[in-house]
Amino acid sequence: MSSDPAAVRSTGPARTEVLTFGRSGVDIYPLQIGVGLEDVQSFGKYLGGTTANVAVAAARLGRRAAIITGVGNDPFGRYVRRALRELGVDDRHVVTNTEYLTPITFCEIFPPDDFPLWFYRRPSAPDLQVKTSDIDFDAVRATQLMWLSVTGLSEEPSRESHFAVLEARARQPYTVLDLDYRPVFWANAAAATEQVRKALPNVTVAVGNREECEVAVGETEPEKAADALLDAGVELAVVKQGPKGVLAKTRTERVESPPIPIRPLNGLGAGDSFGGSLCHGLLAGWPLEKTLRHANAAGAIVASRLECSTAMPTEAEIATLLAGGDPNAHLADSLAVHFTSAGAR
Repeated sequence: MSSDPAAVRSTGPARTEVLTFGRSGVDIYPLQIGVGLEDVQSFGKYLGGTTANVAVAAARLGRRAAIITGVGNDPFGRYVRRALRELGVDDRHVVTNTEYLTPITFCEIFPPDDFPLWFYRRPSAPDLQVKTSDIDFDAVRATQLMWLSVTGLSEEPSRESHFAVLEARARQPYTVLDLDYRPVFWANAAAATEQVRKALPNVTVAVGNREECEVAVGETEPEKAADALLDAGVELAVVKQGPKGVLAKTRTERVESPPIPIRPLNGLGAGDSFGGSLCHGLLAGWPLEKTLRHANAAGAIVASRLECSTAMPTEAEIATLLAGGDPNAHLADSLAVHFTSAGAR
């Protein structure tokens, strides 16, 4: 059961620039790196969930950000709402659910590229229980950029709510679908493909890695994947290629942005940081090349840090990395412990 919808109606005068819809929760990350969870002695608690992270990343870059999501009527739910506010994200559209608990996510950290995740979201999570009656559609129509995630299409009533948001947006720029495919949320890949293909004609921007593009449009080769997304109706297709950088295409432009080398610690959240910076660049009207370059840098910075939400970079930190500097210089002492333990694996 959700809270009174009137409690989530927008009331402030400032127009939201970035409104996300989807997962939020609590990330429980090990403070010992390079060991399995059974051997971890202590953990850190952080705001998590991909759409929450994207909103935080955009807010860190100066954008007025908000999120539509659900949390439980529990201490972790109160923590999520407080953390959102502390990190600059408007929580007025967060729905408190009295039936399901706020989800938590555990991970293991094995740098440079192994970060197993365990989602504790059964039998469902509050963010997948957001109903159309919980949503302020005036805010949906008014925001400059709407960001949705494929996970929200995985079950009802969230699926109906996501399609209602897309209908309300009526393909306004910018309406973005993160192709974020997590097998744990779906019966099989074919079920996800069916829903994503229904959604794509209603969005203007699609963002995903090669594996997610395969689920969405049946292509993993970046050029073919981008073309297939454009053929499906989007106006900007962004295909993340991991160590090979990022490819973005419109019907008239093609840009490939190389990766930015940085020492990785925890790759989780890098894509969300990329997403928040992508939002910033699109809204700023930057050329596509500059937008991708900054988004790559934002993702690289988070990959070099332990946590996700609180690791989102500022514009100054992105500029430092792009200029060849170290955006983590002020974090050297705290990160040294984790890099040392990672090296001892």
